Amino acid sequence: MNKPTDSRHADEDRWWRPDRHADRRPALMARNRMMAAMRVWFAEADFIEADVPALQVSPGNETHLHAFAATMIGNDGGGRPVYLHTSPEFTAKKLLAAGEERLVCFSHVYRNRERGPLHHPEFTMVEWYRAHAPYERLFADCQALLALAAKAAGTTMFSWRGKACDPFAPVERVSVADAFARHAGIDLLATIGRDGEGDRDALAARMQKAGLRHGPDDSWSDMFSRVLVEKVEPALGHGAATVLDAYPACEAALARKSTVDPRISERFELYVCGVELANGFGELTDADEQRRRFVADMAEKQRIYGETYPIDEDFLDALRIMPPASGIALGFDRLAMLATGARRIEDVLWAPVAGG
Repeated sequence: MNKPTDSRHADEDRWWRPDRHADRRPALMARNRMMAAMRVWFAEADFIEADVPALQVSPGNETHLHAFAATMIGNDGGGRPVYLHTSPEFTAKKLLAAGEERLVCFSHVYRNRERGPLHHPEFTMVEWYRAHAPYERLFADCQALLALAAKAAGTTMFSWRGKACDPFAPVERVSVADAFARHAGIDLLATIGRDGEGDRDALAARMQKAGLRHGPDDSWSDMFSRVLVEKVEPALGHGAATVLDAYPACEAALARKSTVDPRISERFELYVCGVELANGFGELTDADEQRRRFVADMAEKQRIYGETYPIDEDFLDALRIMPPASGIALGFDRLAMLATGARRIEDVLWAPVAGG
């Protein structure tokens, strides 16, 4: 007996129907204009565009990122595991080690267990790096690209779910600690030791005092994420884009620690209309420290999800000769969604992945 079909979802999935495509086409054409304009901008700023492979020996080693696995069959018939990358980061940094200084990748990337209004299992990431540049230089890049995207899309305002943001307004910079104090009433830095590690009980006590719930088995990281998602993120990027800067050191897997305060890192995220749009770092180049972080993150991944991913040893070797650099990854589809006023990310994808 055939399984009944939900006609509403079936109609939404049929993006190839002429009427559905006609509705989506203006946003898709705006997407194309945005992509073309960004490529020109990077070229005029002396960036080299690299086309990197999606298949990697490691998809990345962050605790909550989930990859698609595959098997590579050799000429001898034997197989070995490979993964679709969750970011072009490892390969891009190898190219920095090889001598490139301004590098940009427009890459399809793949993340499992992710699907919703703001998430898709395959999406486009624009990732760029500046060797020998402070990470604050990326703030100006973000400002310029927001305005560029708006002009290309033919809009003066970004919007999502009734919220609006002026892409031409100066970007507001706020530290994570100040945002937690302002929007959740929590002194976050008081819950982080001088070694950069979070004090779970200290954060739990402050959440309880602020009237925020937490579970008995929640780690410091779990509680940090809960406050960020429930209280802080929804308040960011309204009126003007927000750079949420100086993330806790223990929440910055590939970023270097601040030289001013070991409790924080050179990591920021860009928010527009409450939507996280980009994630930037002053890049960690200490291979031994990076290995320690990968091992700790994979132990946590095993504890939570019962799986781990291998460490890319070539990547760690490349870090030893990579120059100081700053880098950022921007979700291009989210940018297109905000610039066109689309209600979900699939409305700005030429061909969404079937199912889900």
